[in-house]
Amino acid sequence: MHKFKISRGKTGQFTAKFVYNSETLVWSETYKSRASANNCIASTKKNAPAAAVVDLEKGEKGKGYRFEIVKSKDGQSFVRFVAANGQTMLRSESYTSKSSAMNCIESVKKNGPKAPIEAEA
Repeated sequence: MHKFKISRGKTGQFTAKFVYNSETLVWSETYKSRASANNCIASTKKNAPAAAVVDLEKGEKGKGYRFEIVKSKDGQSFVRFVAANGQTMLRSESYTSKSSAMNCIESVKKNGPKAPIEAEA
């Protein structure tokens, strides 16, 4: 089951995550308030379905809300969901294949808008 989770870290700050069963697909930066993590999720639910996919590995450029496929230092690929102002909202783990990165994007686009939000402690 797909869902968003808001968790509180050891420092008391909050992180928004999009998970499938027990696997975290993407996560946010840390926020000082739960409300900011909720805003990240609300914006993702609203803007991810129509967001462009930009492959930075191919030199593509994008603007507005978008998913970016980025090459990591070890040659793998990871995904960033970027807001219209250029700020990274969510990031994925690194994948050995670009098709796995694309699957992550499609999951967020398709399943994110209707995913429930679960708050951890």
